Amino acid sequence: MPEFIEEQFSEVVRKLGDVADKLEGTTILINGAGGFLGNHVIGLMQYLNRTRFTKPVHTIAIDNLITGVKGSLFFKLDDPNLEFIQHDVCVPFETPRDIDYIMHAASIASPVYYAKYPMETLTATVDGLRHTLELARVKKPKGVLYFSSSEIYGDPPPEHIPTTEEYHGHVSCTSLRACYDESKRVGETIATIYHRVHGVPVVSVRPFNAYGPGMKIDDQRVLPNFLNAALAGATIEIHNRGEQTRTFAYTTDVINGFVRTLVLGRGGEAYNIGVDHEEISIYDLAKKVEEAYGAPLDIQHAKYPDGYPVGDPSRRCPDITKARTELGYAPDITLEEGLKRMLTWYQLLRADL
Repeated sequence: MPEFIEEQFSEVVRKLGDVADKLEGTTILINGAGGFLGNHVIGLMQYLNRTRFTKPVHTIAIDNLITGVKGSLFFKLDDPNLEFIQHDVCVPFETPRDIDYIMHAASIASPVYYAKYPMETLTATVDGLRHTLELARVKKPKGVLYFSSSEIYGDPPPEHIPTTEEYHGHVSCTSLRACYDESKRVGETIATIYHRVHGVPVVSVRPFNAYGPGMKIDDQRVLPNFLNAALAGATIEIHNRGEQTRTFAYTTDVINGFVRTLVLGRGGEAYNIGVDHEEISIYDLAKKVEEAYGAPLDIQHAKYPDGYPVGDPSRRCPDITKARTELGYAPDITLEEGLKRMLTWYQLLRADL
């Protein structure tokens, strides 16, 4: 495993502190394990086994591999404490093992891909989560984490930015983005039903623009697009005027937040995980990439490509007071530092191509 990745996991463990010890000797099931964030969770479990735990975590990793991958620089596929199973979560899954924790991260999160696979995007969340929670009802785990999304808020008005968990959202149910946005909203409804009716300790997490090592070069989300263009000497294309704003949360902060939510979050609740500072326009983000790259870049305005699900929210910034107060979540990686690390990651990838 590259030293760079080892350092990432070391940082997550430092952030978690004693919270990490709640995972020792447990079995964790991860749906969507082949994705960007799922890879990090598997890798973190293996890192904890190598460096901290006497009793190892056993990981059951599930992915249908539509957009995810089975191999990764983040974990060892032949690890005896890893079962990686190619399986569609839309079909019920059974295992003879007891399960202590479950993460349902199965989703198609890139706009280009969920425009291409709209029904798969919808069913991975709705049917996949229902089957997962049925399994949880039988296995009675200590905690279940449902990966919802900040997209459930839609396009909040200025008075609801930063956005708290109490904001109910302003979302279209018929746009090209609806297959993703609405599936995440329905997923939270399913989660609260299973908590209220069956006592399943399921918690929803709403990530805000997670980024970092592990994102594929061709991911098609904004930061991979910009960074890959910079390294390739290509034009950075900004859709329309680039005035829409976002905050970006680096993976070590995000994974820390996810694990804290899994083991400390209150059942039936939802938590924003992201950063509540450095809100930046897409145009200024391109300039920030130029600054991190250290040389002038060709930055141009462009129309959205054909098939791209337009309708981006004008602003997105979370209020993370609830996660800070209840979970001890305290993100600390600046955008400048995160971009430098992302450039290092993509340079490593491109060197291996």
